[in-house]
Amino acid sequence: VQLQASGGGLVQAGGSLRLSCAASGPSFNRYAMGWFRQAPGKEREFVGAFSRGGGGIRYADSVKGRFTMSRNNAENTVYLQMNSLKPEDTAMYYCAAVRTILTAPIPTKMEDYAHWGQGTQVTVSS
Repeated sequence: VQLQASGGGLVQAGGSLRLSCAASGPSFNRYAMGWFRQAPGKEREFVGAFSRGGGGIRYADSVKGRFTMSRNNAENTVYLQMNSLKPEDTAMYYCAAVRTILTAPIPTKMEDYAHWGQGTQVTVSS
């Protein structure tokens, strides 16, 4: 599967952005999908992820209550709605995918994922 992330940009603190990740290839609903981010000089960190099919979801504590993931299997797309953005949310955001089984736990580590998009930059000004 190939992934294409988009929707990043420059926004003021308190603002919102919606990121999209479009996947190409068959059997999208057999993939767990995740979002990660990497700020300059920092390691890539987990933001949120869907289980295969989208029935389960997890968020990093730092974004709970502010970020919402959604998934459209018919369009092979996942979204990351980001509200109440803070300067510390500034980072390159990456979507990732891994084909998995129905009962697998939601993957939250980088090494859990086999496919990565190119990233989209989010910059939040104070």
